[in-house]
Amino acid sequence: MKTIALLFLSLFMAKGCSQDEKKDLANAEIIYTANTRGYYQKVTIHNQEITISKDRNEEGAGTTTKISEANWNELVLLFNKLDLEKLSSYEGPTQKRFYDGAAIANMKVSYKEKEYQTNDFDHGTPPLEIEYFVKKLLLLAIHE
Repeated sequence: MKTIALLFLSLFMAKGCSQDEKKDLANAEIIYTANTRGYYQKVTIHNQEITISKDRNEEGAGTTTKISEANWNELVLLFNKLDLEKLSSYEGPTQKRFYDGAAIANMKVSYKEKEYQTNDFDHGTPPLEIEYFVKKLLLLAIHE
């Protein structure tokens, strides 16, 4: 009987702890920006919608599309793997942006009234710690 009680208590505690650690992407806003002198792309994700803007002079302009349920669920899983507190310490694996070999990219996350931002990195080659999330975001920008 004690074993069963201990088992239920362990499951209850584990489930409770895992729910506390999950971040709610629906309450976050992610802004990915890539630009050079002749190129600009801004991808914003908020409330299961993606907005893509290619004009740096028109705030609020762009094409907004609803993200499919399957893509949203995958994005939520990847978002939960991000360590927002460490976001600003990640370094990009390449330095092509220093000689115009790649657009300068960065990502900002607004979550629970706090702002998190990456250091600049090469567009298409994000820091390894956020690579899967950024690549999924860019894939959605192409296909959604």
